[in-house]
Amino acid sequence: MEMTYNDFNQAIKEAADNLLSQGKPVNTTSWQGKVDPNFNTMELVNYSITCPISPDVNILRKQISPNLPWVDNHFAERVGGEPLNPGEEYKNWPYYKKDEFRTEGEKFTHTYMERFWTPHKPGIRYAWGNLDDIINLLIRDPLTRQATFPIFFPEDTGAVHGGRIPCTLHYHFLCREGKLNMFYAIRSCDLLRHLNDDIYLACRLLIWVLDMVYFQSDVSGKLFWEKIVPGNLTMNIYSLHVFEKDISVLKYRRKLNGHQEIPIG
Repeated sequence: MEMTYNDFNQAIKEAADNLLSQGKPVNTTSWQGKVDPNFNTMELVNYSITCPISPDVNILRKQISPNLPWVDNHFAERVGGEPLNPGEEYKNWPYYKKDEFRTEGEKFTHTYMERFWTPHKPGIRYAWGNLDDIINLLIRDPLTRQATFPIFFPEDTGAVHGGRIPCTLHYHFLCREGKLNMFYAIRSCDLLRHLNDDIYLACRLLIWVLDMVYFQSDVSGKLFWEKIVPGNLTMNIYSLHVFEKDISVLKYRRKLNGHQEIPIG
């Protein structure tokens, strides 16, 4: 299901409507490596949103309604340049449950900071890259089709360690017709807990990359990048879902916001 919108508020509202009215029950046996029948879901498969990204972060905050101030603090942690694990902001996430995925003193199976700032250690044939390499590539070749930034690594394949693996697969940057666009592939997204924050964090990342590319370019590069503005976010969600136990919470929140009651499909 592919949907195009003028602003993210409309996109998020209709995602909730579509999930409640058209979602299908999926009786999953596990969630994030845990076996538990309470994780049954209502799900839409292959849900795609395309929407323009405002260059004004305040407008994005208003449109998307992410979990503030946590999401801004966590974004600063993500782009801070250090491969932190566990970091600090996970403890401030509104849905955090103490030691849900780690014991005190242990690392998570992964963090976005680790994936953003992976050290340049040997890979199969060449050194592993990180977010700096994406910036340098865009500086060298602004119209490149190669600016894919993977978050899902080979070590995640098959979830052989039995723990959490990233929901985000990759961010792809493509500069065309005076705009820097992002194509965001995510394998799994909880509409109630994650959708708003995932959209906001993706938009903030594109704006941050655009700023870094401009400031790190030489004089001729700056002449090019100063004319480039944020383009569209296209977010392709392979499984957009809400847990069955949370459907009443989602419907209550929508009612508080004045939305019409949506029957479950």
